[in-house]
Amino acid sequence: MPSLLDILKANDLRGVVPDQWDARGARALGIAIAEHLGGPVLVGRDGRVSGPELAQAMIGGITEAGRDAIDLGMCSTDATYFASGHLNLPGVMLTASHNPAEYNGMKLMRPGARPLGRDQGLGAIVERAQAILDGAPACPDPANPPAPGTATARAIIPEYAAYLRSLVDLTGIKPIKVVADAGNGMAGLTVPATLGTAGGLPALPIDLVPLYFETDGTFPNHPANPLDPANTVDLQKAVVANHADLGLAFDGDADRCFVIDNEGNVVDPGAICAIVGLGEMERDRAAGRQPVVIHNVITSRAVPEFIRAHGGEPVRTKVGHAFIKEIMAQRNACFGGEHSAHFYFRDFFYADTGLLAAMHVIRALDQTGGTMADLARAHTPYVRSGEINSRVRDIAVATARVRDAYAADAARGEVALDELDGLTVDHWAAEPKWWANVRPSNTEPLLRLNVEADDQAVMARVRDRVLALVREGEPQ
Repeated sequence: MPSLLDILKANDLRGVVPDQWDARGARALGIAIAEHLGGPVLVGRDGRVSGPELAQAMIGGITEAGRDAIDLGMCSTDATYFASGHLNLPGVMLTASHNPAEYNGMKLMRPGARPLGRDQGLGAIVERAQAILDGAPACPDPANPPAPGTATARAIIPEYAAYLRSLVDLTGIKPIKVVADAGNGMAGLTVPATLGTAGGLPALPIDLVPLYFETDGTFPNHPANPLDPANTVDLQKAVVANHADLGLAFDGDADRCFVIDNEGNVVDPGAICAIVGLGEMERDRAAGRQPVVIHNVITSRAVPEFIRAHGGEPVRTKVGHAFIKEIMAQRNACFGGEHSAHFYFRDFFYADTGLLAAMHVIRALDQTGGTMADLARAHTPYVRSGEINSRVRDIAVATARVRDAYAADAARGEVALDELDGLTVDHWAAEPKWWANVRPSNTEPLLRLNVEADDQAVMARVRDRVLALVREGEPQ
């Protein structure tokens, strides 16, 4: 069987089941997690077909190592973050997020929902698990094995829903119609519990129109990846057909949320970052704090511009939840946002939750009194390419082609080259404004291109040039 190290990513573990990992690997990982993090350990899983077997095996490994396990059952990733933060316990979420149905993976967290990426202990855990698979003793002292731990179940979604409601008061808003596309994933559990009454909470003035709320780990209607425009088409049509005020699209584990405006257009996540970030900044200012907002290298430049214009401090960081959460905690940032519709909140243990961001958007929409399209346009001053993926034989070589093509411009001071995360070619200080970033995916063998400009024609010109460089001589 392939090594678990082959599916280790920067922030999590993802691979095809059973080709790249299976219940044996999950048991070994459970033992290694228990040894590394102690216990009790929270274990949640999304709705993938392989989830129950992997969760059972992982819980078995945790208890075999002498630690207790708390089985959260089927839930969203952000519900597991809530459990970790609320109970101050380490946790593991079995999910492959937006990847196809045959994949599964895991995200780890330390107590308080603090991130655990490859450089923070995940790598050591996977190495220990692989050693167990290769024949190393599962117990460090075989002569004195620990007494087995216990496994108990806890339903976390009602508590999670109540907590989100405590952070954003929607009880007094004007009646609003919202279409939500769960993509047959975990939003089918979290959205009706939080925005509806399925979690035992009082009704809100929200007319909720469900789309694909039935949990199905084969994702029969469309892949649970709203970053791909093809997967939001049904929702866009439903928003228009139902004369809804907005639509919400979630990925498979429901930690990300994309917004559709009332005209059926996808709202750039950068606009959502600005809308939600400005709202969170107001709370900081009211408390006498200097607001700090985190954004990654490929979030729209409008985000730091809006933050500065309203007296906040924008902080730029690498893409990825482990990086952003760590810097948010260091800077006590009130909010963080990514181009991929991951939204992070200090009040949510510095973790990401798409549903909380959606609730902030609903409240902002109510406060402005206009339409979602109006609100989105007011926070989308620039033109973006969207994320364009390319499979290349050698990521470093492809990146070097882009660097070399702009080296002379950089030497003359016409552009800046920045390697905080991948390679950014920056022409934002002069007219026409544009930037382009190429960076390797943290989760897939792809080179990703993002371009932004203050003009459609400029964006298209830069996009086409950089994409040609990336794909030069590559089989596509």
